Order: sequence, then C-alpha cells, then structure tokens
Amino acid sequence: MRRRHDMSIDISNPAELHDPTGFGYSHVARVRGDLVFIAGQYDSDADGHTTSDDFATQVQRAFANLGVALRSAGLDYADVFQLRTFIVDHDLGKLEVLGKQIAAIWGDRPPVQTLSGVAALAMPDMLFEVDAVAAAS
Repeated sequence: MRRRHDMSIDISNPAELHDPTGFGYSHVARVRGDLVFIAGQYDSDADGHTTSDDFATQVQRAFANLGVALRSAGLDYADVFQLRTFIVDHDLGKLEVLGKQIAAIWGDRPPVQTLSGVAALAMPDMLFEVDAVAAAS
C-alpha cells in the first residue's frame, strides 16, 4: 500500500542534462519548496554517455552537471549542505583530485560529505558520481 504524504514534491529534469527517465530516475526533487535533492551526476553528455576516461575530467564534468541541476531549481553550489560521492577504485590520488574540485567550488567551507569507494557505478565507463541535498532560502 502506498501512503500519501501531505508534503509537496516537485520532480523535474533540466533540458540541459540528458533525459534520465529511461534509466529509472529523475535529476531534481524539491520537497516542500525548501529541500532540493539532486540525483547522482556524472560525466554525461546529452545522451547520458560519458565523454572521457580521465578521472579528473569526469569529476569536473560531474560537478558542472550538478551546477546545471541546481540552477534549474533556482539554486547554486552555495545552497548545497550535503554531498555523497562515489569513486570507482578509490585511492589517495583520486581523493586529492576530488578535494581540489570541492575546494575550487566551496573554498574552506565545503558541505558535509560521505565518500564511498565502489567497485563499479551504473555504467561501465563511469569513474565518479556525486549527488547533493540543498536548501532553498
């Protein structure tokens, strides 16, 4: 039995990102107008395929796509308070790449983050994925 909640939930998919519905998810969910959940973003082109096999490039592109998803909800990186990151075959070199990207965006006040080292992600060429929770002002 499915319970109906009294909260308002708005699910959307920015036109600038690939259509994820065929993969079984949406990019953005806004709850009660205050909380916004961004699905895992990765180095994806308009068709949802990765564009590079370079880890640093995939991290940079994933965070750029995160920015697109945030802006589609009227938010920006400064509104993010939680990140979850996933790294295939995690090691300290990859952690350094991620740390530099996060510092470039958030400086010395990064959001809380949980990093998971994983054996694989949804598609074979994916090396990195990031999802986020943000709060609208």
